[in-house]
Amino acid sequence: MHIKCERIYAKQQSKGIRILVDRVWPRGVSKENANLDYWLKDIAPSPTLRKWFNHDPNKFEEFKASYLKELESNDAQKTEVQNIQDILKNNNNDLLLLYGAKDETYNHAVVLRSFLEERLSQ
Repeated sequence: MHIKCERIYAKQQSKGIRILVDRVWPRGVSKENANLDYWLKDIAPSPTLRKWFNHDPNKFEEFKASYLKELESNDAQKTEVQNIQDILKNNNNDLLLLYGAKDETYNHAVVLRSFLEERLSQ
């Protein structure tokens, strides 16, 4: 079982449990075509943090630190993290963290994947 990050707009997507981890529904994607298993919008960064970051690579390290703090302290996000851990415990499939951002390197799904992998290895 692996945790992967993929753009929801990708033409070829991996197989596995499909979880949208964006707070806002991705433009141009119908709910039918998204083929999601879960939409965990509360696990996404807070609107304030997301707007501040604005996908600026120069802000990524500070964004990452702030988002990790949110994942540890925000009750709604902690609940969603627990939901993902439960999903993983009950499945042997890969987990796909789907996001809409254009940048495949500097986005919250990458931070979330690292966070989840670290928690699972403990």
